[in-house]
Amino acid sequence: MIADPERRGRALADLYRELAPRLFAEIEESGALADLDAEARQCAWLEWDCFALYACVRGLVAAGGFNRETAAAIEAFHGAVLAESAAAPAAIEALHDRALEPRGPDAASATGAARAMISERYAEYGAIGQAGGRDDAEAIACALGAAAARHVGGAAPNLAAILSALHESLVEGSAEAVRRATDPA
Repeated sequence: MIADPERRGRALADLYRELAPRLFAEIEESGALADLDAEARQCAWLEWDCFALYACVRGLVAAGGFNRETAAAIEAFHGAVLAESAAAPAAIEALHDRALEPRGPDAASATGAARAMISERYAEYGAIGQAGGRDDAEAIACALGAAAARHVGGAAPNLAAILSALHESLVEGSAEAVRRATDPA
């Protein structure tokens, strides 16, 4: 595992940037979002983005436990990811139109909107995990997938199952990547 928590978080951000779009493409290729228009698809991407971020955070915690180093890695992870979000305020602005208080399309506003949405979704997903306890991981995964499907908005009956499976794969992959990553020589 990379010793420096900030480098650990940035390394996971690199993995996230590689995998999250690919996994969203798999969701699209499944036909589960076929009923969405272009704007709704953009919002679906933003919702998937939150769900994928949450999976990576779960992976960091699974690999490193609950401690200060993991908290620092999570902060670095979010900082690296949100730096790119700020570069695309128009995408975040579409989210404002749908779910949050409208603001101007500047970088600070876009980052604030992204943080607000992420915080809201993390609270929801975290509550699902806490309510389920530790004994029924499969039921928790299904409940998380169902919650994400409500936000993503596709009408396909298998959307929740698809989201759940991809999310859990990303959790496991993130945890394994964090465990195997090493400091540069």
